[in-house]
Amino acid sequence: MGDNLTRKILAAHLVAGEMVAGSEIAVRIDQTLTQDATGTMAYLQFEAMGVPRVKTELSVSYIDHNTLQTGFENADDHRFLQTVAAKHGIYFSRPGNGICHQVHLERFGVPGKTLLGSDSHTPTGGGIGMLAIGAGGLDVAVAMGGGPFYLTMPKVVKVELINNLQPWVSAKDVILEVLRRLSVKGGVGKVIEYTGPGVAGLSVPERATITNMGAELGATTSIFPSDAVTKDFLAAQGRAGQWVELFPDEDAVYDEELVIDLTALEPMAACPHSPDAVKTIQQIGEIVVNQVAIGSCTNSSYADLMQVARIMQGKKVHDHVSLVISPGSRQVFEMLARNGALADLIASGARILESTCGPCIGMGQSPPSGAVSVRTFNRNFPGRSGTADAGVYLAGPEVAAATALTGKLADPRKLGEYKKIELPKEFLIDDKMIIAPAEDTETVDVLRGPNIKALPVNSELPDGLTVQVLLKVEDNITTDHIMPAGAKVLPLRSNIPAISEYVFSAVDPDFADRAKRAERGIVVGGHNYGQGSSREHAALAPMYLGIKAVLAKSFARIHRANLINFGILPLTFMEEAEYNGIEQDDLLEIKSLRSQLQAGDRLTVTNLRTGDSFTVSHGLTSRQTAIILDGGLLNYTKKQNL
Repeated sequence: MGDNLTRKILAAHLVAGEMVAGSEIAVRIDQTLTQDATGTMAYLQFEAMGVPRVKTELSVSYIDHNTLQTGFENADDHRFLQTVAAKHGIYFSRPGNGICHQVHLERFGVPGKTLLGSDSHTPTGGGIGMLAIGAGGLDVAVAMGGGPFYLTMPKVVKVELINNLQPWVSAKDVILEVLRRLSVKGGVGKVIEYTGPGVAGLSVPERATITNMGAELGATTSIFPSDAVTKDFLAAQGRAGQWVELFPDEDAVYDEELVIDLTALEPMAACPHSPDAVKTIQQIGEIVVNQVAIGSCTNSSYADLMQVARIMQGKKVHDHVSLVISPGSRQVFEMLARNGALADLIASGARILESTCGPCIGMGQSPPSGAVSVRTFNRNFPGRSGTADAGVYLAGPEVAAATALTGKLADPRKLGEYKKIELPKEFLIDDKMIIAPAEDTETVDVLRGPNIKALPVNSELPDGLTVQVLLKVEDNITTDHIMPAGAKVLPLRSNIPAISEYVFSAVDPDFADRAKRAERGIVVGGHNYGQGSSREHAALAPMYLGIKAVLAKSFARIHRANLINFGILPLTFMEEAEYNGIEQDDLLEIKSLRSQLQAGDRLTVTNLRTGDSFTVSHGLTSRQTAIILDGGLLNYTKKQNL
């Protein structure tokens, strides 16, 4: 029996463990990336490890999230990130150079390499055959310091693509179909590996759209083979020498299999408020739309925006629609400007934003109250747009452009003749806004603004816990619920005391005050707790507020890892019915906690209000148990280096 592509790359990078699904393994990381919403904390953590220079093959720090400078905070953090990168051997992508995933795909990604990024959409790199995984900033900091990345050996799901997409049907519709079938938790503990004859008909940007939104499945990552299409893309980027051919063996074995007939797909959208609430455009109908936003790391490539420009050429945006467009990189932006497509977009009435994440993370361009916004983005969680009662639909660029013209959700197949955008033989290559690290690091001073506060560190886990249930929440709580993004909150990301005031603010405005009064607390949740962004602030800020444990029906992968990294105990109900017996403000007690943790996977919890005791699981490996006992990964790592 042959190996699939995922197992081949993992085997080539395996440092420890056995590649048996469900077992913990450690892999060597070749490349890392950070972005500015998560990077400041990651580099503070890297500094705390005392490693003078990164030990990866390549590490890149991107500025793409917090470019809206309404105060000194973001600008100060950018200055810190540039100087810390120069000092520690990290390449620095300046503000305006583009979204990390788009730029990394264009300029740095290498087939067969491992990439760890402090952003949940790092799997975008799977579009060129990388094993690219999103993680918390502390995991990335450890990787930059030369440590391996630990993960649970995933199952590998084969998604066989057959035939080719019909005119006006896009790669976005492919991943929406996968989400429709598997749901936002259907990829947890799995890698999605795309194979089959339909792969050859998809360009690298199309593949990257699909792997990007694999994050919405909860998957560890997603990956395509590296083939002739990959070779042509890298050659057009002036990087043909970095191409290697990578395929699964013909008799490769998979844990699960799924077949998608590309010919059978039609234009679709994810309805509010979840990426898996997928229906066809025909099923949804011609609802009135107030805003259209095109861009994000999902759909901001040259081909995407050229198609939008072709649709909008000589036409006008509907009177009641605001159309905003964010090119994914400076390369894309300048190529559109040079070939006249940008002029066509401007003439149509589109508002052109800089090459950043922007509206995708609520950083500007919030829709009106009660509005409907159609976006080519990857997430439509409640309030993520910056408007609490907006209804956000996720769709491909063709649907978005057709909608902008008509003022109603529109099927692009009604636009007439379709012309596929061909990628150029040569992309515009200009890396002047990527700054190499300093050769003489002794001359570099790391500059810190007043908003950059000291890194809070947890204490060792006590031998017993009596904690108040500070909040009880339902299924599919996202990191946006726990730690909101947006222009108001994100500038505080390097100031944990300040940002902690916003923990669960959209769910319960009194949560932070209640947590501070209690000093120690626990949160009780449903299934898929912590889905969405990799932002470790959703664990770090609760830790600062005294949260010692989260008890849930199930966890999203990255968030569970972040909880462990910061010494917060992730506990899972053995019987879901026990969830119903817990109320907010109950006191839960765990006696002899340290010895129980070391004795096995089960802990006994007593509800002091009812007197009932029940059993929970922690599912920690011996390494993770040691991290929890030490009060987090930073404490654990320092001990290991002694």
